[in-house]
Amino acid sequence: MGRREVLGGGAPPANNAQALGRRVVGHLHLLLAGAALIIAAAPRLSAALPAPANRLLANGLLRELAALGASAPAVAVACWAAAVAAWAYAVSRPRPVYLVELSGYIAGEAHEASRAKTIAHFGRCGRFSEASMAFQKRMLERSGLGERTHFPASLISVPVDMCLRTAREESHAVIYGVVEGVLRRAGVAAAEVGVLIFNSSLLSTTPSFTSLIANRYGMRHDVVAHNLSGMGCSAGIIAIDLAKRLLQVHPDTYALVVSTENITLNAYMGNNRPMLVTNTLFRVGGAAILLSNRRADRARAKYQLIHTVRTHRGAHDQSFRCVTQEEDDAGCVGVSLSKELMLVAGEALRTNITTLGPLVLPMSEQLRFLATVVLNRVFRANVRAYLPDFRLAFDHFCIHAGGRGVLDELERSLKLSAWHMEPSRMTLCRFGNTSSSSLWYELAYSEAKGRIRKGDRVWQIAFGSGFKCNSAVWKALRTVDGGEEGNPWTPELDVLPIHVPKVSPVDETTYTFPDGATYKVERGPQG
Repeated sequence: MGRREVLGGGAPPANNAQALGRRVVGHLHLLLAGAALIIAAAPRLSAALPAPANRLLANGLLRELAALGASAPAVAVACWAAAVAAWAYAVSRPRPVYLVELSGYIAGEAHEASRAKTIAHFGRCGRFSEASMAFQKRMLERSGLGERTHFPASLISVPVDMCLRTAREESHAVIYGVVEGVLRRAGVAAAEVGVLIFNSSLLSTTPSFTSLIANRYGMRHDVVAHNLSGMGCSAGIIAIDLAKRLLQVHPDTYALVVSTENITLNAYMGNNRPMLVTNTLFRVGGAAILLSNRRADRARAKYQLIHTVRTHRGAHDQSFRCVTQEEDDAGCVGVSLSKELMLVAGEALRTNITTLGPLVLPMSEQLRFLATVVLNRVFRANVRAYLPDFRLAFDHFCIHAGGRGVLDELERSLKLSAWHMEPSRMTLCRFGNTSSSSLWYELAYSEAKGRIRKGDRVWQIAFGSGFKCNSAVWKALRTVDGGEEGNPWTPELDVLPIHVPKVSPVDETTYTFPDGATYKVERGPQG
């Protein structure tokens, strides 16, 4: 595909009746004000006209208006008040934000890495001690990842090739794949996009990735572009929230959101145990989401964005330090996860749902929650806080696939069923932790399985460094057909879901390198 090729033919234009309707609503306050002015001025206008003209209009509209204005001055006042109210409503009413289409990235077969292949390549790179290899093997056996996750070519080559060039190659492949996919599926040209947001936490290049996208696809010169970095796995919801706010001030346009993470430069090649965990979880992935505030797109859009709630606990030292990018004593860079991560995530979730709950929960659940708050804070009753049943508010849950432990804890605390957790667990198994894009693989899974029905509500929950917990609530505007072309899950619908055991042993000797060699992890110390 050429660098300047325009993808798609654009959305079909609104018909004349729809366009006229939008203009009438947008100028309602002016129409009412004009009517009030005519009614108020009608008596004077009638008296000022010459007698022949008055006789000509005696039985016409002017006479009726004059009588109305003379006998009922309150009508004019009411029209003025209605005009003011209409203007205030038009100004304050938020523009609806629709999700038109989404696209998830699938790397080629050459990038697939079974767990045995992963351990074998880690071992052969020669940078890990025997204890570190044994630890990574134990973590991978308990991670919930399957046999077909994806690594960049830089990490499954011999030797590894971690440099800026290969990092860019990885990110470019993901970006081009999802952007071209979402524009093609939506039938929208790149030049129609007015807002462009990109997020990648651990890789920020110059020129930026938004500039890369604008250059490759020939976007217009006034596109509003934002490049987010360092925001962690919750950056996808942050990008959606930012797009929502920008679509309130830029009318009749599209917003393109691209979420991914770079693995090449962020694999850890040292022996600090808290920094080794990420090697067993993070994999290549990405997603592109096309949003619109055009009312004409409502009929074809999949979802409407109802709420976004962002929680940032960076003011607390424990939260701030629980996920950090740092160097170890040998100068190797990686991301360190503290032992307090689950505790911090739980606190962030409680803060987030305290804000989200009143917006989505039925009154019965809100009253129960309020009762426990009053008992504890007012009467010092030391009653266990009531956790509302969010199954009464949502039909589908997309929980960030950060790891099996995270999903187990959220399933328990939110009282969710295995059916509710299936999209998240299958995403972790098939694609691994793809950071901010994991939520979109989960939503795509529900679509592929034919679960999304018109009127359903979807809750996306993401956690990220800083520490942040962010939520997005969507309402399905139509039933989404399962097995759509371009859905990353469509080729595997017949075999999913699969059972993922708590512990699944890895035999790395089953993988053979191209030169015929194999690798065996020597059993290191437990712990």
